[in-house]
Amino acid sequence: MINEQIRDREVRLIDDQGNQLGIMSARDAQRLARERNLDLVKISPKAKPPVCKIIDYGKFRYEQAKRDKEAKKKQNIISVKEVRLSPNIEQHDINTKMKHAKKFLNNGDKVKVSVRFRGRELAHTAIGREILLKFAESLVDIADIEKYPKMEGRSMVMFMAKKR
Repeated sequence: MINEQIRDREVRLIDDQGNQLGIMSARDAQRLARERNLDLVKISPKAKPPVCKIIDYGKFRYEQAKRDKEAKKKQNIISVKEVRLSPNIEQHDINTKMKHAKKFLNNGDKVKVSVRFRGRELAHTAIGREILLKFAESLVDIADIEKYPKMEGRSMVMFMAKKR
């Protein structure tokens, strides 16, 4: 809240240099802010009494947006790519899927490897587990298993991430 939006009777006031001016009425604080051609901004509304600061609100918002943008630049986004297999997949197809998974892992993404079971294949989930573990074993030099194979509905899922 800024300027006239502040409805509290008393506020703890901090001036534009960071000095504490003590507890005073909100009207006096607004008058002080107007005299300095600055804004009265409520910094900590939950404090007793609320803490207000005399600052240039436009400059404050600009600097805050700048800080937020800088923080956003520094965060790295990890996406999850999926590789789908089936219980009766051939070795050549597994090798092709492995190349895709290697490419994803080298790009810094996590890989979700899933085996989808259809119809009677659901009775042989052990085959799917074997396929997933062989897949992980062949990528052991560049990836770790983050989440071991587990049934989720009609498919068995395993997550892998690049080694640190």
